Amino acid sequence: MTRPLTAAAPALLALALCAACSHTATPRDDAPPTADKVQAQAKARAETAQVLARLYAAQPAARQAVEQAAGYAVFRSFGVKVLVAGGGGGHGIAVDNRSGRETFMRMVEIQAGLGFGAKTFDLVWVFRTPQAYQDFITRGIEIGGQATLAAKVDAAGGGLTGAVQVSDGVWVYQMTESGLAAELTVKGTRYYPDKALN
Repeated sequence: MTRPLTAAAPALLALALCAACSHTATPRDDAPPTADKVQAQAKARAETAQVLARLYAAQPAARQAVEQAAGYAVFRSFGVKVLVAGGGGGHGIAVDNRSGRETFMRMVEIQAGLGFGAKTFDLVWVFRTPQAYQDFITRGIEIGGQATLAAKVDAAGGGLTGAVQVSDGVWVYQMTESGLAAELTVKGTRYYPDKALN
């Protein structure tokens, strides 16, 4: 003979169903970051500080250009070339100088040309206007073959010696293992926000 359900039975059943559902629920947007994510962010920040220190040592005037800009971005990159194909990638951080907010970024480089070898290089982007910075962190940018050497002083009157202008209000310093490069050599490169770290 079956025993009749008590008044508490429906409530217990509902609690059991909720507990089962909680195991299959997707993570919340406000969930704390994983240890791997925190470690990757910390590594990116440490590398950013190292790159900026190298740039300021090689070109002291760059400090003022970076600090007075609407925003800046720092990348550490690595590339490989074998015969006629090549490619590379890297990561970095973009910083809004007005708010201090960080946006973690990635880059992908596609090259063509004959040769063997590997290269590492660092890039420091300077965004003279808030709109140029905002476009970079939301849509990214692709560098084609239009990069030209920067003049010692740009139209806004800020010193950007050693930087290369890639578009209106956007300048880039490139450093190789031997120091500050005289021209931008990472054409054909795409930069975009890193969804995994933001």
